[in-house]
Amino acid sequence: MGEILALVEARLLTALGEPDARAAVTFLGTDRIEVLRFVDGDVVRYATLGMSAQPMADPTAALADPVKGPRAELVLSVRAGLTGTDKVLRPLAVLAATPQVEGLVVAPGASLDVGEPLWPGAPFSSVLVAESGGLVEDLELDEPMEPVRFLPLLPMTHNEAAWKRIRGAQELQERWLSHGTDLRDPLRGSVTLD
Repeated sequence: MGEILALVEARLLTALGEPDARAAVTFLGTDRIEVLRFVDGDVVRYATLGMSAQPMADPTAALADPVKGPRAELVLSVRAGLTGTDKVLRPLAVLAATPQVEGLVVAPGASLDVGEPLWPGAPFSSVLVAESGGLVEDLELDEPMEPVRFLPLLPMTHNEAAWKRIRGAQELQERWLSHGTDLRDPLRGSVTLD
C-alpha cells in the first residue's frame, strides 16, 4: 500500500509540481486520505492521495479482491482567490473515502454528492466525475493490478445534478461545452438547461 501511494504521489508531483499545502483526514474504519494543494498561476488544484491504496470493489461482490479492481485518485481544479475554496479539503477526503465506506466504485460519468456546499457559499454540493488521462496521466501498476486513474471532478449545481440524472453525463458535458461554461469558476451559476 505504501509503495503504491509513493508512486501516486510521485506522479502527482511530476504532473502538477510541488504542493504548497497538504492536509490529512482519517475517518473511522478507513485508511488515511490526504489532500494536496497545487497552485498553478490563477488555478488551484486539489488532489487526493490515499484513495488508490486499495482497489475499489464491486458492491455486489461477495468478497473484495485485495489486488484486482479499479484504483483512482480525485483532482479538482478551480480559479484561485475568488472564494474560500481551501475548505474543500474535508469534502474531497469524504469523496475519496466513499469506496471504502460505502463500497462504491467511482468511475467517469458518476455523480458524487457530499450533501453540503463543497466550500462555504459554494453553489455546488456534488461533482461529476470526468474521464482520466488529461491533466495527470494514468499510473500503470504491476499486473494483475489495474492502473491508478486520476479522475477530474467537475462541480455541479443542484439543477445541473438533477438534469444529469435525467439526461446523462454526456449531455450535461455537451451543454457546458456549447455554452462555454467555465467549470473552474468557483462562483459560477448553473448552465442554461431546457
